[in-house]
Order: sequence, then C-alpha cells, then structure tokens
Amino acid sequence: MQLKAGVVTGGAQGIGRAISEALLRAGYRVAVLDPDGEALAELQADCAAAGLAGFTAVRGDAACQSDVIEVLRCAADGSGVVTVAVHNAGISRNGPVERLSLNDWQRVLDVNLTGAFLLARHAAPLLRRARGSIVNIASTRALMSEPHTEAYSASKGGILALTHALAVSLGPEIRVNAISPGWIETAELQKRSARAKPHHGAADRAQHPVGRVGRPDDIARAVLFLCDPANDFVTGHNFVIDGGMTRRMIYV
Repeated sequence: MQLKAGVVTGGAQGIGRAISEALLRAGYRVAVLDPDGEALAELQADCAAAGLAGFTAVRGDAACQSDVIEVLRCAADGSGVVTVAVHNAGISRNGPVERLSLNDWQRVLDVNLTGAFLLARHAAPLLRRARGSIVNIASTRALMSEPHTEAYSASKGGILALTHALAVSLGPEIRVNAISPGWIETAELQKRSARAKPHHGAADRAQHPVGRVGRPDDIARAVLFLCDPANDFVTGHNFVIDGGMTRRMIYV
C-alpha cells in the first residue's frame, strides 16, 4: 500500500481545516503549516479526540522558505515522499488602491502567490517520487472582482497562471491543479474564540443557482478528487466551485 502524506498551508481554520481533516479521514498523514498557534492547538486536540491519527502542526508562515521546508520535512517523516501538497494559505489587505501601501501589496503576494511557488519548488522532489499532486486554492476573485481588492485578486490570478505553468513543467510525474472557491461560509470552522453561527437570508441563497451558500467540505471533496491517482488524466485546470454564482447574469 502506497504511503499517503500531505501538506496543507493555512490548514488550521476555514477551508484549510476542512481539507486537513478530509485528508486525515482518507488515511493521509498530514502536516499543517499555519501562523495561528491557537488554531493549530485546537485542531490537534480535535483530531485526537476524533481518533484521527497522523496530524502534525507546524507554526509558521507560508511565505517563509524555511517554514515551508520544515512542514514538508514533517510530512515526509524520513520517507522522502509526499503525495499531496495543498497551498491554501491566503490573506487580504483590501482598500482603495490610492491608499494601498506597497508593504500591504507585497505581503498579500508573498503569502498567496509566492507561498504557492515555495511549496511547489520544495515539494517537487518529494512529490515526483510518488507521482503526487499539487492543488492550489485560488478564488473566483481571480475571474471577477469587487472594488478595492487589487492585491488579493492579482495574487489569485497569479495562482491560476502558476498552476498551468507548473502542470506543464512538472508533468508527467506531478499533476498540478487549482480550485477557485466562490462564497464558502467558514464561520463555524474558525478557532473557538472567533467562531460564529452564520445566517444566510433568502437573497444570499438566491444568488446561487444551486440555492445555497457553499460549505468548506465542498472544497475538501474536490481536493480529494484531484489528489486521487485514479484521476491522473486531470492536470493544469482550474475548477470553479461556486454554486454557479459566476455563471449567473445579474441586471439591476
């Protein structure tokens, strides 16, 4: 039986937590890189309580090369093999472009886009041995925008271009795909001090042709699909998972 080992950046809360837990349930050993020690500790305790073995918490920054190397070392655990690398870490610094500082712009690109590059760069030798898979979590903001989201949108658009470039460069041994979530409600998967009960009205649901707002598990299931070796004909693609929201024409 092939060893299954995964890395998830930004994997302690929200969509990242759902991905981490889904991989654990699927039998992966999972190392999670996240800057929030409180969230990591809660996830570790919850996994232990649920009997989910194989979790390793690494407190660190997806934009820091040494932290990325460390989480990959933990995932490989001496085997020299990682089968799945998921770049989910993402931040935003929204505001009018005239007041968006260069530091804020750079920090968003460092975490969201350079973090994806660093993970791919250092995971590639480990993934190649297992004919593994990279999944980059982008966003529908790569395809459409609200005002004052220049840094975030640019970083997510960059992820889509990086994804198809990596798919060509790293194939056939490594497959690389992206997922662009739409409106995914993550309030209930935050650390306990930040957790909230979400409320979605009829108007919120009506924006989606499927009739509901997205859930983190919607994204986690797609990650499992893309990482499954049985789906080895899929690479270089961006999977928009948004309940059809970006396909709906809206006239006011």
